Amino acid sequence: MAEVRFAGYGGQGIIRSGIIAGRAASIHDTKHATMSQSFGPEARGGACSSQLVVSESKVLYPYVTKSDVLVAMSQEGYEKFEPELKDNGMLLYDVDLVKLNPKRGNIALYGIPATRFAEELGRKIVANVVMLGFFTAIANVVTYESMKRAVPESVPEKAMDLNLQAFEKGYQYGKEHVSG
Repeated sequence: MAEVRFAGYGGQGIIRSGIIAGRAASIHDTKHATMSQSFGPEARGGACSSQLVVSESKVLYPYVTKSDVLVAMSQEGYEKFEPELKDNGMLLYDVDLVKLNPKRGNIALYGIPATRFAEELGRKIVANVVMLGFFTAIANVVTYESMKRAVPESVPEKAMDLNLQAFEKGYQYGKEHVSG
């Protein structure tokens, strides 16, 4: 079982990230998955998170208790949820938006300039999909093939090509700069 938390602020696509990853896990990888979300009263700019539990068997408790993986796309999300990351857990973060506190010695750190890459692609709004590509390459929660199918199923048709480019950018960065 894997417990994953995506954290950031409203407008970054944090909830959509949980939905896309959950779709990849449950529909395409045929695993069991639940997703829940939380956000502040602000529509944009307030703290938000989505929680995903993925398992080979039925999920008996649908909420994240201690994250195996924390994907932090804002300083506030990192500071709020890093203490809930399991020992030997994995932190994936946007290096331009999250400044790490003195790190615990028992978590794996993986950084990517997701927002910068999205801006280079022409739309800052796809930073979450860049991060999903990175997450796919690093976390081994869902397969590349499943996530690549789930992304276009979960975004507007007019933005499909850009989102697939963003996914590939994050995935390749993960494979080239971290995994290999």
